[in-house]
Amino acid sequence: MKLDNINNVYFIGIGGIGMSALARYFHAKNMRVAGYDKTRTDITDSLESIGVKVHFNDSISNIPEAFLNYDTTLVVYTPAVPKNNMELVYFKNERSFTVLKRSQILGIITENTFCLAVAGTHGKTTTTSILGHLLKECEVPVTAFLGGISENYNSNLILNGTEVSVVEADEFDRSFLTLSPDLACITSMDADHLDIYGDASELIKSFEDFSKRIKNNGKLFVKNGLPIKGITYGIEDDSDYSIHNIKINNGTYVFDVKTPKTTLEKFQFNLPGRHNLSNALIALAMAVEYGCPHQQLAKALASYKGVKRRFSYHIKTDKLVFIDDYAHHPVEINAVYQAVREMYPDKKVLAIFQPHLFSRTRDFADDFAKSLSQFDEILLLDIYPARELPIEGVNSKWLINKIDHSKKQLINKADIISKIKESQAQIVLTIGAGDIGEEVKSIKQALSVAS
Repeated sequence: MKLDNINNVYFIGIGGIGMSALARYFHAKNMRVAGYDKTRTDITDSLESIGVKVHFNDSISNIPEAFLNYDTTLVVYTPAVPKNNMELVYFKNERSFTVLKRSQILGIITENTFCLAVAGTHGKTTTTSILGHLLKECEVPVTAFLGGISENYNSNLILNGTEVSVVEADEFDRSFLTLSPDLACITSMDADHLDIYGDASELIKSFEDFSKRIKNNGKLFVKNGLPIKGITYGIEDDSDYSIHNIKINNGTYVFDVKTPKTTLEKFQFNLPGRHNLSNALIALAMAVEYGCPHQQLAKALASYKGVKRRFSYHIKTDKLVFIDDYAHHPVEINAVYQAVREMYPDKKVLAIFQPHLFSRTRDFADDFAKSLSQFDEILLLDIYPARELPIEGVNSKWLINKIDHSKKQLINKADIISKIKESQAQIVLTIGAGDIGEEVKSIKQALSVAS
């Protein structure tokens, strides 16, 4: 399929983080863009502000007339949309329309560009945003599709040209098997999405299948220790690309990078946590292999600000720190804890966690309990269902009983602010991939007034 033949692109689920990036991409290419989503959000507001038409009532009558021409319209949907969505059913039944999943569109884009793809069960969004920023600052004609809002660009799309693409290779629903990367990395393969895969061995097999999607003469990077062959990377080890001589100066990492050919010195990186340091390393390695010069890369990395909801500071004073993070897997919660302890070793930490998906909570309940018990105090919210129906016996009351801790409470979202104020914690964390992020603004306002 040739995207250049399309005049109109209609999105079903346009408010999703990946879908909205594609909407921005097609809008920037001067195509007519519109779509549906069930809820108005900051993302849909930002799309409407650039001229994208969005509606929030699932009805065929709300589809703009121009998009009912199947000769010139492409329909894009996300698997997060229910199969009985009326608009989706309409377009699929009208067989003359071209109806494709978001991942298929990314596949077409990557097939026709020099593609750098970031895969892994953790770290994709941060790594992709670092890599897109590095290439853009090195004047590469790149389009980077991000799974989060970049603090540098206040967008989930970095657009500096169309010859090179940077994408997240999403393992959910095996979506990454539509991609055709030239350079790709695998950051991690921890068990996840077992509602899709059944067991961890099937997940690993899908990553092996992804590694075979790389174009001829392409390169695969893998975190040292993963059971797939490729160019290795790691921290303070014997990997092909490795970080050494790590120092922390005023909350900033300073380090050297050993490559297969030389050592690159004095990089600076402002995000806390060894997991973020690892994300920075693989982004640097891929940019080096692409051909970006050391001095430009060092300057670009030092200017990287992060991604919203990835260890995002909202209050940072001597008396109180408020951080929000998207972590929704026990490994990610452990990484947040490590980063907090590295930066604030002697301060009391309160974690407010909203579990995401009944199936994930069921599959990793013991690991969640262990990771959450590391914090000084825990407030647990009800499970955010996302695309799932409840599973009998799987709820937050069941989970909190597994947490071995004297300071734990099951609370409602309406009680978050009062419970924070009751606590004596100097560090407050909101954690989760559901709608807990929507509480951040009111929490910040209340705590700012209180402090």
